[in-house]
Amino acid sequence: MKKFSIFLLALVSTVVVACSGKDVKYVVKGVGAPASGMIVYLIDGISSTVINSTVIADGGFEMKGKAEKDALLAVKIGNADHVIWLFNDGKPVKINVADESMTGSALNNKLSECCRKNNVANKELFDMTNEFLALPANQQRARMQEFIPKYNEAVSKYTDICMGLIEENMDNIIPVALFPYVASYLDAAKLNELLDSDAPFAKHPYTVNYRLYLDDTDVMAGDYELRKQAIVGRKFIDLEEADTDGVNHKLSEYVGKGNWVLIDFWASWCGPCKTEMPNVVEAYKKYHDKYGFNVVSLSFDRDKEAWKKAIVSWNMPWIHLSDLKYWDTAAAGIYNVDSIPDNLLVDPQGNIVARGLRGQALADKLAEIFGQ
Repeated sequence: MKKFSIFLLALVSTVVVACSGKDVKYVVKGVGAPASGMIVYLIDGISSTVINSTVIADGGFEMKGKAEKDALLAVKIGNADHVIWLFNDGKPVKINVADESMTGSALNNKLSECCRKNNVANKELFDMTNEFLALPANQQRARMQEFIPKYNEAVSKYTDICMGLIEENMDNIIPVALFPYVASYLDAAKLNELLDSDAPFAKHPYTVNYRLYLDDTDVMAGDYELRKQAIVGRKFIDLEEADTDGVNHKLSEYVGKGNWVLIDFWASWCGPCKTEMPNVVEAYKKYHDKYGFNVVSLSFDRDKEAWKKAIVSWNMPWIHLSDLKYWDTAAAGIYNVDSIPDNLLVDPQGNIVARGLRGQALADKLAEIFGQ
């Protein structure tokens, strides 16, 4: 999962395209909200900055102000990763937080229904992954060959549903809110076809900024990958983070001590990490007792309880450390981690010999090392 969220694209491009320049009033009301006292934020979709906030009282809230015409805005409740999208078309909007339904203009009413369909399809995909990862490790291994084709089929189904919603709305700007969800599943040709089209959504500042972001990424990707891979062949870099009991440990307590170690970067909220973890579990079980192969997982979590719960439910019986700083974790900066899952394979002397070993690549490398 990439560092930039599919819910709020924190565009790092140096160019940020403005909207129409014409401000219109917004009124965003909410009902069916969680407990009183929680903060609600209204966030600009392009800059990811908070433009308004209020406190929930008696299950409701209201925010008023001005923002640019047709700007894509997001309502975020507390610290939730998920947001509720809306367009600032100058019409008052009422959101039922309990089911995320929305009433307002015809545009936002239709957006609400499209987002509902997208969320249902997205949930099916991740529920399938969660159900598989809840199985004991031995059952995961036994069912891996069965699971992968079904998972790929579910991804294809989700992509078709989301693309269907986009294609049904090529005459309006609703795809602006849907496009980031499906973009990472599209091949380059389809992605460029959508971005270069004459459709209204392709001309929206949010989509234009997404294009600028991708162009910027394409230019920098080669150099960045070289920097990421440049660490291979060097000694590991030490850092200090806490275990699940809050006790600080240095990476050097476990790495460079005479055994092979996989430094694993992951998070409980990361869907691809859930899919990949059975491969790491299988490798650990196969080589730990006999050869001393070890895993040290450095989590990109921020919720301690979610982190601890995933360790147990995903059957991860090794060393776990985290500073609970999300993408601001020390590991991200030290090791140039911009997406997870990621990992480093370290030899008994503390030298990094490989990076980004996933699935069969991890199994093949360990079989080469341990001779089986």
